[in-house]
Amino acid sequence: MNDQIREDTAPVTDAEIFRGHEGGKLSVAATRPISDARDLSVAYTPGVAKVSRAIAQDAAKAKQYTWADRLVVVVSDGTAVLGLGDIGASASLPVMEGKSVLFKTFGGLDSIPLVLDTTDVDEIVETLIRLRPSYGAVNLEDISAPRCFEIEDKLKEALDCPVMHDDQHGTAIVALAALRGANLVLGRDIAAERVVVSGAGAAGVACAKILQAAGVGDVTVLDSKGIVSQGRAGLNPIKEQLALTTNKAGLQGGLREALEGADVFLGLSGALIDESLLAGMADDSIVFALSNPDPEVHPEVAARYASIVATGRSDFPNQINNVLAFPGVFRGALDAGARSITENMKLAAADAIVAVASDDLAADRIVPSALDPRVAPAVADAVAKAAVADGVCG
Repeated sequence: MNDQIREDTAPVTDAEIFRGHEGGKLSVAATRPISDARDLSVAYTPGVAKVSRAIAQDAAKAKQYTWADRLVVVVSDGTAVLGLGDIGASASLPVMEGKSVLFKTFGGLDSIPLVLDTTDVDEIVETLIRLRPSYGAVNLEDISAPRCFEIEDKLKEALDCPVMHDDQHGTAIVALAALRGANLVLGRDIAAERVVVSGAGAAGVACAKILQAAGVGDVTVLDSKGIVSQGRAGLNPIKEQLALTTNKAGLQGGLREALEGADVFLGLSGALIDESLLAGMADDSIVFALSNPDPEVHPEVAARYASIVATGRSDFPNQINNVLAFPGVFRGALDAGARSITENMKLAAADAIVAVASDDLAADRIVPSALDPRVAPAVADAVAKAAVADGVCG
């Protein structure tokens, strides 16, 4: 364990929380000292003009002489913040500042929070297009579905740099890593499993897609109205597409019908479930109750029925936390000079996460600690190699 990062599960008080956020959690530090007139002449006028002229003649030199190429912008409109919902741009800023702190702490990357006082898809996209010279990658955060899908798709098409909506893909990467770890403990093959994903929002859709790409036997997805299936009325285009590739068993109904005989429950909806529903799952079942702060089912209750249980919280074993993924994913993409983040890069990230935990995997340790300093470098290396293999660099 890194000496600078320690685990402490003692309860955190409200006073401690507010003290930790007072004045914000970020500041800008100079990388070059200015202690005399000569330093000033180099860092600013007249010296800086030479660098600006050089970039004006060759835009590629901005990568060498500015921080923009390795700067991540953490972007939100405040419409789906944690479990708080649509709280607006200003109220979302503490979360985005926190995300920037994690980028620096775990990935060694500079980042700045950028909260936008608009929920219009095209305005958000246009704003980021116009700001493109100022940054090197976009981390979308806490944007409501289905707008988040459209924003990400439009930005990936318009920008020549990595773009990732972490609520979707960070969650999916870590969930897949956790499932791989759980299967190694249980000696099971992912191809033989049926996974039930409760929640068809940003995280649920992305998790369903990455599980399918990883070779899961069947995925059953539910929204607030029940199983997402072909022919069901009222599906939006995202869910219609999902219905074409999931639910091979052709199930109808709700969570009880979906969980009957299922191997894995992946909770991403925030809806509490009755423990009796878990009793119908297959032997040696796996339960990932990831809603925060209240899991869909308390882990102690879930453990009565499941062989392996995970949550999104740090005060229970097996915390499935996006910090295991996004610092390394962006670091690897930027290290490789990737123009985008591919599906193979996400799969490589998941494999790297579980590989770090492989030496001492157990039912209560299916992924590394969120504070394990080995994770981000391992993920970055795997992602960079996948980017090169996919031909998205340069």
